Amino acid sequence: MAADLLYDNRDDYPAPAARSAELLHNELDRFEDLLAELLEISRFDAGFAQLDTEPVDIAPIVTSVAATFHALADRCGVAVRLHLASDVIAEIDVRRVQRILRNLIGNAIEHAEGKPVCVVLAASETAMAIVVRDRGIGLKPGEEELVFNRFWRADPSRARQTGGTGLGLSISAEDAKLHNGLLEAVGTPGAGSVFRLTLPLRAGDRVISSPLPLANTSDPCKGDDDDEND
Repeated sequence: MAADLLYDNRDDYPAPAARSAELLHNELDRFEDLLAELLEISRFDAGFAQLDTEPVDIAPIVTSVAATFHALADRCGVAVRLHLASDVIAEIDVRRVQRILRNLIGNAIEHAEGKPVCVVLAASETAMAIVVRDRGIGLKPGEEELVFNRFWRADPSRARQTGGTGLGLSISAEDAKLHNGLLEAVGTPGAGSVFRLTLPLRAGDRVISSPLPLANTSDPCKGDDDDEND
């Protein structure tokens, strides 16, 4: 509360004090995010995490989450392109799926190296899939499994725009498992990464196959101004 009061009145302070209030506010926000994620991890470990599912149209959720990254995408010089099938209705826990998408899209923008990020939604008779692809730094062999480990970072020295805690993808993988779904990754150094979320359309069902391929050579956004961005 004291930090919020200082931050709200920062325009009344000398420049150094105002900047200190901003830094304090940002670091406390990051600490709160880390605490919330640690508590969520503890619920997964204890087996207390539960789904609150409802049938929803998936495309507006993807669009809404992507829109929250407009400022970050502009700052990083990254175009986020959406290719979304319409009328994909699935029984999901909206809060958890939004969290997965925030992690995937935010990470893709961070590592896109200024190249476009592609987000694709498709469905089959039994499952839906969302693929997030960037054409940035990519993943080294073996890192496609490590990315879901807690606190793992591909390059700890790399400056981040969003100040991640290192728990986002781990929690996202647990959220997918809670839906009886899968969160998978593949990548090539210098050629980008692909993350694919596959969830059953009906709560309680299990994923047998995915409507979208998981392959770094498969680019659903191919042709979207590739020449000017490659």
